[in-house]
Amino acid sequence: MEKQVKRIGVLTSGGDAPGMNAAVRAVVRTAVSQGIECVGIRRGWNGLINSDFVPLNASSVSHIINKGGTMLYTARSLEFMDRPGREKALATCRLLGLDGIVAIGGDGTFRGALALSRQAAEAGLTLQTVGIPATIDNDIGCSHYTIGFDTACNTAIECIDKLRDTMQSHERCSVVEVMGRHAGYLALYVGISVGATAVLIPERPLDFEQDIVEKIRRARLAGSTHYMIVVAEGAGSAVDIAKRIHEEVGIDPRVTVLGHIQRGGSPSARDRETASRMGYRAVLSLMEGRGNRVVVTQDGSITDMDMEEALQMVKPFPMERYQILGSLSITQS
Repeated sequence: MEKQVKRIGVLTSGGDAPGMNAAVRAVVRTAVSQGIECVGIRRGWNGLINSDFVPLNASSVSHIINKGGTMLYTARSLEFMDRPGREKALATCRLLGLDGIVAIGGDGTFRGALALSRQAAEAGLTLQTVGIPATIDNDIGCSHYTIGFDTACNTAIECIDKLRDTMQSHERCSVVEVMGRHAGYLALYVGISVGATAVLIPERPLDFEQDIVEKIRRARLAGSTHYMIVVAEGAGSAVDIAKRIHEEVGIDPRVTVLGHIQRGGSPSARDRETASRMGYRAVLSLMEGRGNRVVVTQDGSITDMDMEEALQMVKPFPMERYQILGSLSITQS
């Protein structure tokens, strides 16, 4: 295999996700094993603009595979969205002699990578970019799975299991809001896993009477005295849902917004393993001279695809899982 690069950069951008460190580690160690130097760009694209970098080697990334967050830090950069900002970033690339960049994040991170590569080409500079999808929302259209999703689900499930203990003791209704941005993947996966009475997702219009009130009634008739409602943040406010439940059903719900706790914590085995495979694939893509790619999971396999094509893809929502939930939630688990 002919090596096309001598030095690459790696960065994390956008919201952090458990497993990002494992991806950074895989990129660095794969590069080093192939005789390629690796530079860590701190604080995402903003760091590339401000020359915020650190040389990385195999020892630099020791003992991070089990840690949440990202050792390279992350940030969003409005300046990078404009050509003058990207020109500053290219100046750093020239200074460091970068042949390629591995960008770990979401759609916004990939759009930035593609724009930077194109602007570099216009300036006569060859800069190949490869994206690795990492977000707890699992909402990147080109990849069946994104790094961080499994850990975030496990965190939410653990919290809800503990909430159920006290809700059952007091015979109450709990309304739990989980993250997910504009997508309901996290809420639906968690809702099925905890045996929720109802799950609200942005992909499905809310029928309050059928989706919540009737399900609470059926659960009560089946003998349940406590109810668990899981709300995706993109489907509405848990506080508003709880207030309406109180008004229409007459019970007094307790609201829990899990928030950013879902982004933290030691990554699960699935996230560590997937991140490691994706990091390895990203470096191989650069070595093969194939830039402007996104590493993706497709039917359990790790591959890569054209970044522009990837950004145009829309992931079909697994609505059949919502139907499964409806069948399983006739009575509370």
